[in-house]
Amino acid sequence: MRLSHFLRGSVALLSLSVVTPGTAPAQVLFNNGPAADAGLSVIRAGGTLFGAGAQSSIPNVVADNFSVGGLGWNVTGFSFFAYQTFAASQFTFTSLTWSIVSGDINVGPTVASGTVVPTNGGLQGYRVTAASPTNQDRAIFQLDADVADFALGAGDYWLTWGIAGSAASGPWQPPTADGAVGNAVQSLAGGAFNQVIDAGDGLGVEMPFIVRGTRTTTAVPEPSSLAMMLVGGIAMVGVARRRRLSE
Repeated sequence: MRLSHFLRGSVALLSLSVVTPGTAPAQVLFNNGPAADAGLSVIRAGGTLFGAGAQSSIPNVVADNFSVGGLGWNVTGFSFFAYQTFAASQFTFTSLTWSIVSGDINVGPTVASGTVVPTNGGLQGYRVTAASPTNQDRAIFQLDADVADFALGAGDYWLTWGIAGSAASGPWQPPTADGAVGNAVQSLAGGAFNQVIDAGDGLGVEMPFIVRGTRTTTAVPEPSSLAMMLVGGIAMVGVARRRRLSE
């Protein structure tokens, strides 16, 4: 075998060995609950909370948690859900600021963040009381946010977000339409995050959001393993060269 052919083969072998993470087709990685059910988001029995303030201009910011399993995710976008009261069922949202915090929401490190102009993902329904199911003052829209791709390893995270809009009231963040009791939190005027509690029943809430992207399917070699692969490849080249010289 010619040495030049072996060298090219060795480089090809190393190139195949040092791969980037494999991914499945783009998908919904996480969905924290419905924004509406059959066009309505009805305040749960015993509750009184229409929505939590998520006005990024103040700033008021909301957050909810999620976990990443397996080999991690490659995140490409989010969907959020919000309303502005008395906005005549129009999409009035102009800006969205988000971040991913690892571990504790108040002291954990921010691993990714950004500000985007959301696109209109469509009218999802209306936030209403059980007594007034036809009220259309609070039109919940889906806000789609494409972001620069970033990787999340396995672990526990919080997604935070604040929204700006052109209408006078809000933006407001409704809880999930299924009335789930949860641990969503809110930061008022840049202060510490505290749990959002529905004053009517004294219970916590969940907030709807979607994380999109791809799941990592192939692990990246550890630095030590990569070094051993490179050393092994060089040794193979040396053996082939010595064998050729002795022929």
